[in-house]
Amino acid sequence: MGKFDQRAAPAVAALLGLLLCAGSGAFAATPNPNPPRPGPVAGTQADRPSSLIPEEPLGELTLNRARDLALAHNAELSAFVRGFSANEAAVDQAGVLPNPVLGAAAQNFGNTRVKEDGDRTAVLQLEQMIELGGKRAARVRLAETGRDLSAWDYHTRRADLMLRVSRAFIDVLAGQQRQNLSEGSLALVRQFADSVSRRVEAGKTSPVEETRAKLSLYAAQAELERSRRELAAARQQLVALWNNPTPRFETSVGDLERLAAIPGRDELLSRSRENPDLARWQSEIAQAEANVTVAKAKAVPDLTLTGSVARFSQFNDTAYTVGISIPIPLFDSNRSGVLEASRLLDRARDLKLAAESRVHGELAAAEQRLAGLRSGIEMLRENILPGAQGAFEATRKGYELGKFGFIDVVDAERTLVQVRSQYLDALADYQRGVREIERLIGGELATEAPDGKRNAGDSQ
Repeated sequence: MGKFDQRAAPAVAALLGLLLCAGSGAFAATPNPNPPRPGPVAGTQADRPSSLIPEEPLGELTLNRARDLALAHNAELSAFVRGFSANEAAVDQAGVLPNPVLGAAAQNFGNTRVKEDGDRTAVLQLEQMIELGGKRAARVRLAETGRDLSAWDYHTRRADLMLRVSRAFIDVLAGQQRQNLSEGSLALVRQFADSVSRRVEAGKTSPVEETRAKLSLYAAQAELERSRRELAAARQQLVALWNNPTPRFETSVGDLERLAAIPGRDELLSRSRENPDLARWQSEIAQAEANVTVAKAKAVPDLTLTGSVARFSQFNDTAYTVGISIPIPLFDSNRSGVLEASRLLDRARDLKLAAESRVHGELAAAEQRLAGLRSGIEMLRENILPGAQGAFEATRKGYELGKFGFIDVVDAERTLVQVRSQYLDALADYQRGVREIERLIGGELATEAPDGKRNAGDSQ
């Protein structure tokens, strides 16, 4: 090889340039003009300055702040961002040209029978495969649909996380109010127990009633302790969504009585197209179509260009050779591969219809549940709660005047506590149902305060 003269070098360089040009240019991938891309994917904690990473407040916590904390610190969501970045790299890799192959050979090298000036031959060979049938463009398109699906995976997981945060936040709000109800019930029982003690001291009632009053007081204290433990557990589950082992915030701030106005069925079904579970099927079908294109491209054989330079030491001369080779698709035309990809495309279209039917059915069921809950809330708020409160006040005053017995007051107090608890449960269930509908339609609903005023979005 060391005996090549300088005349061979320009020829080898020209041949290399010819082969490399043949491997690019007209065979480059055509970009997809309108890829079904979702919104920009947010960066993770590791990608942002520490000054932009939200921290859990020490005082009040709102729902929007809780969502921001989960988006910034949830490790599972961060993993999906990393997956999207990996798929972006796969798109770049899919468009890379095949590498050329460089080979060298020597004949009669080291043969002792050949004289010093005998017949020795050195060959330098260069091969370049040229992909035909649009393989590179199809490969790039397939990688792009994989990237789009990875982005939809992120948005689906993000929507799921926002639903979990909302549910956990509602549990904390309801837990705080339940603790307040327990404290209020304890105050009522304690006040009534004091009244019974005064009547016993005055000889107006039996000491047995004082014992019963103390038992009611103990039960109210136990209920308060239980509500405190439930609130502590709800707080712990909430902060776990942003990987915080111990809650820092003091109270969550929100209004469970601010009800969302549920749109009509047609509007809900129309807005459900924004649900990432449904929107992703545009990319799913695009990926299946890209698979069909790749399968069809595989049926087209690739062309290989070959160029070589041979140096003959006996004649002190150089010879150049250019060749071309292409497989004959005699046995494998990838017909079954194309059929498989086509069937998978039909499968994707069927699954899209099934996903739409599932979401629409869940929307209809959720709408019916919320309609029933709202009716119950309005009845509790306007009729049952005021009635239970009035009955208890009247019974307690009547007991002090000797018009009602001890059991009457206990029953009235128990009824009031149960009605308040039912009202709180109904409000919390309604808010959870609203978050489920928002997850199904991929957006927020307008809220309505107890006074009937509407507000766009969620202000909790």
